[in-house]
Amino acid sequence: MTAERLLMTRGAMKQCFDEPAARVNHPPGGGSSLDGQVDYDRSARVWGAIRAVADGEHAAPSLQHAVSACAQALSAAGAGLAMTRAGGLLEPLLATDPKVGELDELQFELGEGPSGEAIATSTPVFEPDLAGVAAGRRWPVFAVAGADLGFRGVFAFPVAAGAAKVGVLTVYRTQPGPLYGDQVADALVFADAAFVLALDQRHGISADLDEVIDAAFTARRAEVHQAAGRLASQERISVTDALARLRAHAYGNGLSLQSVAIDVMAGRLELDSDVDPPDPEPFEPKAKGPDNVEKEQEED
Repeated sequence: MTAERLLMTRGAMKQCFDEPAARVNHPPGGGSSLDGQVDYDRSARVWGAIRAVADGEHAAPSLQHAVSACAQALSAAGAGLAMTRAGGLLEPLLATDPKVGELDELQFELGEGPSGEAIATSTPVFEPDLAGVAAGRRWPVFAVAGADLGFRGVFAFPVAAGAAKVGVLTVYRTQPGPLYGDQVADALVFADAAFVLALDQRHGISADLDEVIDAAFTARRAEVHQAAGRLASQERISVTDALARLRAHAYGNGLSLQSVAIDVMAGRLELDSDVDPPDPEPFEPKAKGPDNVEKEQEED
């Protein structure tokens, strides 16, 4: 999100909250271009949708309302929001549906999926059909799991402004097919809105950004992060590589990532290397040929 888009989003938010009945006539700063008008009207419409969801719960607009409004606006089955610290590991925070939450959790456990790609590349990631061959090659485990849960299209949008990466807004649909131009534009504004809600302290909208991110890294995840840190220290590898090793062991043994982490922290499980050493081959004496017999007789 550029500084201009951030100002536009904040301006639309303020007008929507301060004067909800007013019609948006001009972009912030007095601009009058048609493109600026369309962009500002889109921002106002998005903030109006977020406010409508919040009003239905008699609450101040929040990140949860932004995620729900985004799913509704895109006629999606659901949406989820994952947060990050400084563009690092993503932590699932909010989901509109238990199945969406399950997929976001799976992305965290596997280390594969659209959300991770979106935060790593700082660009939206679009997959129109999880049941397709391309998705299977891209995310072998996640794609199958998503299709099995009834999801087909998945679209991830970074929640960021320049180098400031806060998280990823991921939208799930049950029908295959792409998002079209206006839908993509709306989703980008919803991602901008999520960024503003995470940052803005005015109108009682949201907590400070640090508090929002800290809330995502709850005690429920403490074991995973602690185990990754412990393994990284023991093996003298990066935390990212340590987490990958934990994930590989969990997936290879049909265990949850958290249970593996708990065992590591309790000293019940040691992951000393990427590959277990092979069992030694049994010793089998070679059959003695004529040359061997003759040589032994000469030695005697």
